[in-house]
Amino acid sequence: MGVIVDTSVWSLALQRRNPVDNPQTEALIELIGKGTAIMIGPVRQEILSGVRYTVQFDRLKSALSAFPDEPVKSNDFVEAARICNKCLDSGIVIGNTTCLIGAIAIAREMEILTIDQEFQKLTSVVKVPLYQT
Repeated sequence: MGVIVDTSVWSLALQRRNPVDNPQTEALIELIGKGTAIMIGPVRQEILSGVRYTVQFDRLKSALSAFPDEPVKSNDFVEAARICNKCLDSGIVIGNTTCLIGAIAIAREMEILTIDQEFQKLTSVVKVPLYQT
């Protein structure tokens, strides 16, 4: 079973200056070694967004090409919207990408590796499986 790796963990692991050693980045390295680290298109976009220099962008894009995208289906977006609406009904505002990652994880019975506290809020409304480090 694969584990969807959230942007927050990729960002920590890919920092050029002062890369952070923590349980999540160690888990990412382990998942990569096992071939179970899952990438989705919206996470790839978030990782690449804001890389201003073409050389760095191309280098990062090339490195990330080792991780094929888990296909995102139309129904995943519908379920993500349903999750976002359920959160709003509970008075919790969650970003669209977080809801999408949650919907994909639920549909595919995958866990999510993250340090983003937004996922903790999400789990208070829907059962989203978070990877334990």
